[in-house]
Amino acid sequence: MTSEEKAELIVQTADDRQARDMVLLDLSGLTVMTDYFFICSGNSTTHIRTIVDKITEAMKGAGMGGIRTEGYDAAQWVLMDYGDVVVHVMSPEQREYYQLEEFWSEAPHVPIEPMLPQPAATQA
Repeated sequence: MTSEEKAELIVQTADDRQARDMVLLDLSGLTVMTDYFFICSGNSTTHIRTIVDKITEAMKGAGMGGIRTEGYDAAQWVLMDYGDVVVHVMSPEQREYYQLEEFWSEAPHVPIEPMLPQPAATQA
């Protein structure tokens, strides 16, 4: 599975769980540690864990198990490391405080909308 395919599956899964303020940053030209950062917010610790659980389930289903996860118990900032894609699921307070998007402001934002399922057209 390519980095782009992983990122797309993560974006779609997080969107399916109503993740908020989703951002995908392309770090491939800025660091050797990863190709993408996916950052999103959850409304509560339960919501954050649900997003993380569903991403874990989807990635395992795609053969991408054995990741490292940090912060699951507190569920204020959960980091999921898939090597070439790193996921940050954060509470709005943690996200505002740490401002990862600002820290990585040189990273291009990857458009998320094309990765999301398009609503079916209704017929009149």
